[in-house]
Amino acid sequence: MQLKDTAIGIELGSTRIKAVLIDRKHTPLAFGSYEWENKLINGVWSYPMEEVENGLRACYADLAADVEKKLGVKLTTVGAIGVSAMMHGYLPFDKKGQQLAEFRTWRNTMTGEAAGKLTELFDFNIPQRWSIAHLYQAMLNEETHLNELDSLTTLAGYVHWRLTGKKVLGIGDASGMFPIDSKTLDYDETKLKKFDLLLNEKGYKWKLRDILPTVMKAGESGGCLTEEGALFLDPTGVLQSGIPVAPPEGDAGTGMVATNSIRVGTGNVSAGTSSFLMVVTDNPLGVHRVIDMVTTPAGDQVAMVHSNNCTSDINAWVGLFGELIDTLGCELDRNYLFETLFSKALEGKSDCGGLLNYNFFSGEEIAGLNAGCPVFFRTPDADFSLANFMRAHLMSALAAMKIGVDILINTENVKIDKLYGHGGYFKTPKVGQRILSSMVAAPVSVMETAGEGGAYGMALLAGYMLWKKEKEELAEYLDNKVFADAVSTTLMASNEEIDGTNKFISKYIMALPVERVAVEKCIGGENA
Repeated sequence: MQLKDTAIGIELGSTRIKAVLIDRKHTPLAFGSYEWENKLINGVWSYPMEEVENGLRACYADLAADVEKKLGVKLTTVGAIGVSAMMHGYLPFDKKGQQLAEFRTWRNTMTGEAAGKLTELFDFNIPQRWSIAHLYQAMLNEETHLNELDSLTTLAGYVHWRLTGKKVLGIGDASGMFPIDSKTLDYDETKLKKFDLLLNEKGYKWKLRDILPTVMKAGESGGCLTEEGALFLDPTGVLQSGIPVAPPEGDAGTGMVATNSIRVGTGNVSAGTSSFLMVVTDNPLGVHRVIDMVTTPAGDQVAMVHSNNCTSDINAWVGLFGELIDTLGCELDRNYLFETLFSKALEGKSDCGGLLNYNFFSGEEIAGLNAGCPVFFRTPDADFSLANFMRAHLMSALAAMKIGVDILINTENVKIDKLYGHGGYFKTPKVGQRILSSMVAAPVSVMETAGEGGAYGMALLAGYMLWKKEKEELAEYLDNKVFADAVSTTLMASNEEIDGTNKFISKYIMALPVERVAVEKCIGGENA
């Protein structure tokens, strides 16, 4: 086969860095991965940049080895490359390219004051995790590194910069840094001017647009892999420079692409370490603190409900069960353990039999929490079974997100006809689908590529840049060339499951003070 007829998508997720190689038929040919985890360092959720570099190289090396094993060739070149990563956060640099502060990820909830003031100033919801909220909070805190600030970007933007030397960002990722005008397909000029007035008040010499990445839409060229960039990705020197690189995107955008959910009225849910629901809409919405307005990689308006916490608590409990199995001297594949426990949840009662769980490893803006403390509890007469236990954990993983979803449906009258699910939460067949369907009272579909999610979506964006026809829109390309014959399964929760979920959520909301007390007394956090 010709490597020039392939494309690579790489995504730096919260627990795994993943890479996939696709051919011109958009079929995955080879995979690579590297496991990592964010760390709470001096009160800040972060990843050291050395681990970003090392993890990226390890993931690429794993992909290259898989290519050689499956295709019998060395990975010397490809037609195009694209990089995606977790959205939002704070990565500031000076004129020499030196990092000025630790990488503050989306998971941090330290910007409440800034987010609130900017939301009022813009009349537009600015969540705590957005880059502009982190920047303004640093201004309010009078952090001295701002005097040297020359550029601000996201994790995907940083990696792309190292690969190409270009400080650009796909419009979907850019929409999580600063509000976007979907008519101009650029940062909202009125809001930029309002922020520049804040800069003038503080005496900073730079303007906001000067430090933000240049906005690009899907299909445009994001530059080419430089010699330094090729060595950054592949220190062995096998990978050649000159490869076209697509504009870097955020994980929300690549999730929409991976599930073909970029047309108005379509939606998807990504569920892994965090969870978020995306619905493409052309209707103006009111300002809600739990609903973000971002864009697709093509620039269309998207309503987003984001929860900082999803599967971390489940992973911890499955790890405990695995430790028990090891202690008993038994051997059991961890993937099989996950599948068995997930499947057991479908045997549980629809309302989880009186069990409640709060899966907050970190703060959760939807719940009004600036810090997290996982809490599981039950009433004395609860049906304490393994099935109910696992169902309660799977339900709690999406419960905070459902609070925002109910606002979309009940207050803004957003109609959800069908959702696509992707991410680790949906890897076990049927389970995650049924739970999510019971949450939104709508059918949920999962494609065969759901587990790879964003890496595959980024590969598709790289392929779109490389193989699209002139004036061929992204939605048209995906419909006709990628997903025309896509294999998926669709499930709809029963009325009993939907009713049970509503009962569980009612108790979940009513008992939230339990979680707040746990945070205040055990963690010492001050809640919003």
